Amino acid sequence: MINEKIGKYRWTICALLFFATTINYLDRQVLSLLHPLLEEEFGWSKSDYGNITAAFQFAYAVSMLFAGRFIDKLGTKKGFAIAIVLWSIGAAIHAYAEGLGNATANFLAIFGVTGLSVSVLGFILARVVLGIGESGNFPAAIKTTAEYFPKKERALATGIFNSGSNVGAILAPVVVPLMAYKWGWQSTFIVVGLIGLLWLIFWFLLYETPQKQKRLSAGELAYINSDQEDILKEDSVEAVKKVPWYKLLGFNQTWSFAIGKFLTDGVWWFFLFWLPSYLKDQYNMQGTEIMLPLAVLYSMTMFGSIGGGWFPMYFINKGYNAYEGRMKAMLLIALFPLLVLLAQPLGYISYWVPVLLIGIGASAHQAWSANIFTTVSDMFPKYTVASITGIGGMAGGIGGVITSKLGGYLFDKYDALGKIETGYTIMFTICGLAYLIAWVIMKSLVPKMKAVKV
Repeated sequence: MINEKIGKYRWTICALLFFATTINYLDRQVLSLLHPLLEEEFGWSKSDYGNITAAFQFAYAVSMLFAGRFIDKLGTKKGFAIAIVLWSIGAAIHAYAEGLGNATANFLAIFGVTGLSVSVLGFILARVVLGIGESGNFPAAIKTTAEYFPKKERALATGIFNSGSNVGAILAPVVVPLMAYKWGWQSTFIVVGLIGLLWLIFWFLLYETPQKQKRLSAGELAYINSDQEDILKEDSVEAVKKVPWYKLLGFNQTWSFAIGKFLTDGVWWFFLFWLPSYLKDQYNMQGTEIMLPLAVLYSMTMFGSIGGGWFPMYFINKGYNAYEGRMKAMLLIALFPLLVLLAQPLGYISYWVPVLLIGIGASAHQAWSANIFTTVSDMFPKYTVASITGIGGMAGGIGGVITSKLGGYLFDKYDALGKIETGYTIMFTICGLAYLIAWVIMKSLVPKMKAVKV
């Protein structure tokens, strides 16, 4: 009844964020699904692929820092639009990676730099453009959530739009192998690149800041601002106040978020970029064979994303403040990835055993992600949210670079020894333990809820 009185337009905005995130993850996952095919066509090693994925993650990481500042300065509407145009171009130019690689190799040869793999170089350049563009998604989405939702609904809204990453991950293994088989691998990159441009039409038609949004009722606007307390007062003084990075780095809350992202983001990157290769390496599955297990696995993550957004409300309704309720929920969520430790020991039973266990771990990551993002808007003024998200996103991206490089190294090493399963065992162990370690550090840095006074 309350929602009927105050309106529900904020959920329309949440839907826009959901579709943007779906496109974001669809674009980035095409390469991982085509990796087995491209590996054979171009003769890549595991380290070559690890370098290509690491290039994306490094570009994404560095750009996240500037994307947050860029969006805080330019505003969500324009900033988000520029980001999606750039990443759509980045997705499409993968189709022309060989040409990019040849042109770059010829340029470098002028300076005496030779011997580089043309295909690897071309895909690295395409991934860099994609990473720079995609870095704008989460700072913009988290800032929009802070604008349109009261604190008690933000984790749920974040969980809902973040579940778009799961939908993108589900759609990709269903459509990408079929498109590649029917029209060639180049077509898949071009088509997914064009989808993002369609989203822009709805973004410009439906989004405006709450204060300027004509479709938002006065009652809903009051509800959005109903629990802002001290943070709202500070925001109202200077909505576009410029805060230096060094000042933001002086808060334990910033380091808590950044370290949490650094230790756990790489797990999701690993699941996203390496699972098709895992199924090929250990179960000799590829092409359309991987469609069903990957679709099932990523379908499971939707429950984690949305359920994780709802979970802290259970504790908040029992009287805990937003941060304390969120941290209690995150501790319980951190226990579920431990099941990933059983993926290799029990994998002899059936490939479905590791698929389901990894699915639980990936689902837990999405639940964790919905909450760790929301700790930022719990404690920081809205005009700093995108910048803090960018700092944490950069840390998470660096964690992803390390994970990709480590994975490529381990898989090449143990593949040469005829024991590639050992490489996956090591990586799954890291993935399983990361969340408990991150939670302990975060709780040590910020034991109790404390709103930041910038």
